[in-house]
Amino acid sequence: MSGKVSLQPASENLSRQRTLRLLIFQIMVVLIFIGLAARIYVIQFIQRDIYEARANENRFDDISIPATRGIILDRNGVALAVNVASANVTVTPALLPEDDFEEMAVLERLAGLLGIPLSGELTTVDERGIPQRSLLTMVREQQGIEPFSPVIIKSDVDHDIARLLISEQINYPGVAVDWVSVREYPTGSLTAHIIGYMGPIPPERAEEFEEEGYVLDRDRIGYDGIEFSLENYLAGTPGLQRVERDVAGRIVRTLGESRPAQDGYSVRLTLDSDLQQAAQEALVDMINQLKVTNPDNLIGYDRGVVIATNPRTGEILAMVSWPTYDNSRFARNIDYTYYEQVLRDPLRPLFNQAVNSQYPPGSIFKVITATGVLEEGVVTPEYEITDPGLILLEDRYYPNDPGRAQPFVCWLEQGHGSVNFIEGIAWSCDVYFYKVGGGYQDEVPVGLGITRLGAWMSFFGLGQQTGIELAGEAAGFIPSPDWKRIVWGESWSTGDTYNSAFGQGYVLATPLHMINALNTIINDGIQAKPTLIREILDTEGRVIAGFEPVLHDIREEIRAYWLEQYGEFYPETLSDTLSYVRAGMRAAVTIEGGTARTAQNDYLPYVPIAGKTGTAEFCDNIAASLDQCFYGNWPAHAWFMAYAPYENPEISVIAFVYNGGEGSAIALPVAAEVMDAYFRIKTERALQASPSD
Repeated sequence: MSGKVSLQPASENLSRQRTLRLLIFQIMVVLIFIGLAARIYVIQFIQRDIYEARANENRFDDISIPATRGIILDRNGVALAVNVASANVTVTPALLPEDDFEEMAVLERLAGLLGIPLSGELTTVDERGIPQRSLLTMVREQQGIEPFSPVIIKSDVDHDIARLLISEQINYPGVAVDWVSVREYPTGSLTAHIIGYMGPIPPERAEEFEEEGYVLDRDRIGYDGIEFSLENYLAGTPGLQRVERDVAGRIVRTLGESRPAQDGYSVRLTLDSDLQQAAQEALVDMINQLKVTNPDNLIGYDRGVVIATNPRTGEILAMVSWPTYDNSRFARNIDYTYYEQVLRDPLRPLFNQAVNSQYPPGSIFKVITATGVLEEGVVTPEYEITDPGLILLEDRYYPNDPGRAQPFVCWLEQGHGSVNFIEGIAWSCDVYFYKVGGGYQDEVPVGLGITRLGAWMSFFGLGQQTGIELAGEAAGFIPSPDWKRIVWGESWSTGDTYNSAFGQGYVLATPLHMINALNTIINDGIQAKPTLIREILDTEGRVIAGFEPVLHDIREEIRAYWLEQYGEFYPETLSDTLSYVRAGMRAAVTIEGGTARTAQNDYLPYVPIAGKTGTAEFCDNIAASLDQCFYGNWPAHAWFMAYAPYENPEISVIAFVYNGGEGSAIALPVAAEVMDAYFRIKTERALQASPSD
C-alpha cells in the first residue's frame, strides 16, 4: 500500500460549492434585475400618472394674483372707500450677495432706510398683536423655507422711499418694491361706523382663505361695517398664475393663468354724505353745549345717535353714532396703538350706538302702547282720562293701607286734567299711559297689560333684529312675567306694566328699532326693512342688483294673534288706529301744551311735521358706579323722533343724547336741524340741476 492520499474528491467538492454559490449569486442578480425591471415597469407604465403628478406638483406652482376690491360710494356717487397704490418692500434671500459682509451691508442700509431694526428680539407688535420680527430674523427665516421666494419686510412704505429703492436697485440686490392696492377712506370718522375697516386674515381662518387663493401676508378682509357684511361682494376672487420652478424653487417660466382674478363688485349706499355731515355737526354741537352748561355732571354727555331715513323705503340717509373713530388709521395697516386706545375707551367709540346699544326708549315708545290700546279696545279715541299729576297704585296685599301704595307721577307736576287719546300723545301724559297700560280702578277697569303690550312691541319689530347690513345688531328686549319670575324670582306687578307702558322699566330698544317703528306708523302698518344698500355695481359700473324696498305688512302677524287671542277674525282696524296715532304726533307740534311745538314754530315753520318727544330715566352701570341714581331724580336720556311733510312723508329722523335730560330741549333741536338740512340740501341740489336762464 502506498502512503499517498488522493485530493481529487475534495477539489471537486470545492468546485461544486463555488459553482453553486456562483449560480445562487447569478440567480440573485437576475432576480434583482427582474425586480428592478418590474419596478421600473410599474413606475414607468402602471404608476406613471401618479409619479408624474407628484413631480409636476414640485415642478409647477400656482401663484395667487390679487383681485381688485370694489369701491363704496354714497347715493350721490361720493367716494367713501376707494383703492390706492401702496408699496411693499420685499427681500428674496437667495438673491442677496453671496459674500456675508456684502449681504450684511445691504441689509444694514435697507434697515436704516426703512427705519426698522436690523436684528434682536423686538417688544412691539404688528397689526394682529403678534410680536414683530427684526429684518435679519425675517430674512433668515425665509432663507430656511423658500430662499427664492420674496418675503415682505415692510408694508405701505413712503412712495419717495419706494422710488429711491427702484432707482438704486443696483445697490440693493435681492430687494424689490411690490406695488399693491390698499384701502383709503376719504370721509374717515364721519362714516366709520357704517363703512368699517380692513384687517389681516386672522390665524384661525388662515386655512380657509388660503384654500381660496388668498395670501396671508398680502390680503386683507373686512372687519366691520359694510366692509365686513358685504365682503363676498366687495372682495372678488383672487386669480391663479401657473409657473414652473426649478429644484431650488426659482421660477423658470410662466405658463399662463389657470384662473383669472375676478375683481370685486362696487356698492352704492343709501347714505347721503352731506346729510351725514349735517347730522353729526348737529349732534356734536348739542353735546358740546351740554358740556359747557353742565360742566360738573359726573356721568357726562359723550354719547348720542342720529338716524335719518326715507320712511317709505327704509333707506338710511344718515346714521351718526357718537363718539366715532378714525377708520383711516386702519386703512392700510392696523395702527395697533390707536386700536388699543379706542378699544379700551369706556365710551366705546368702536361701538355703533345706533344698532349695537339698547336703551330704555321712554316716551317715544308711547306710540306703540297707544296703537295697542286702541286696537284692543281698552279705550276709544274720545274717552277722557283724568290726570291729577299723581296717582297711587295700591299694594295688592295691603289694599287698605295708603302708606304702602306706590306713587306714579306725571312729568307735569300739576297734571294735565282731562286727557283724550290724541292729547295723551301730544302732551305725552304719563298718567294717561299708566292707566290705559295697566288699568286703574273703575276709570280703566282693564288695561292693555304686559302680555298684550309685548305682542304689539313684537309687531313693531322690537325684540328682534331689523336685518340691517351691519354686524352685531342688538335685538332689544320685551319683558314678560315669566322672564321676571325666572331671572328675578319675583312676580310681575301692575307697577311694572305702568313703567313698560311708556318705555321704561325693563323695556329696551335701539334707536334703529324706534325709527323702524315710527316708519311703520307712517306707512300705515307697512314695515320697510332698514337698509344701507342701494345698488351693487359690476366692474364696468353697470347695476347688477338695483334697489327694491323690502316691505312687510304687520297685519299678517296681527291677524294670527287676533285669531289665537280672541278666536275670531281681526276686524282690520289698524289703518284707523294709526291715523289717530299720527294725529297725536301732529298735535304734539301744533296744539297748546304739545311737547314738540318748538320743532314746528322755531325750526321748521315752512313744512308741516309730526313728532314725539321722549325723556327716559336710567340707572346703568356708569350712573350707579358714580352714585347718581337718586330715587325720584334719576338721570335721563333725551329722545325725539319726527317726520315730514306730515301728509306726504319723505324723511323721518330720530335723535338720542345719552344723559341729555329733556327730549324736547335737547334731542328735538338736533333732529329738527337735521330735517332742516335735508330740505335745504334738497333745494340747493334742485337749483343746481335746473337749467340756467
